[in-house]
Amino acid sequence: MIKISKEMIIGDILNEAPDMGAVLMAAGMHCIGCPSAQMESVEEAAYVHGIEPDLLVTRVNAFVESQAQEAKAE
Repeated sequence: MIKISKEMIIGDILNEAPDMGAVLMAAGMHCIGCPSAQMESVEEAAYVHGIEPDLLVTRVNAFVESQAQEAKAE
């Protein structure tokens, strides 16, 4: 999996790892299907949705890491 940063463009993240859509939506980013997602950074979208960007990135990366660890354990 990829490590997410707040500078990354949402569309680029989804192109690289489509399953991140569910993770971002669970974190409150319900804009992943809108045209703006193709141009907005995680930070910009977080602010629009009233989410603190650093906290969002921390939560998303923690989820990604937990999924990777579960996959290794199997």
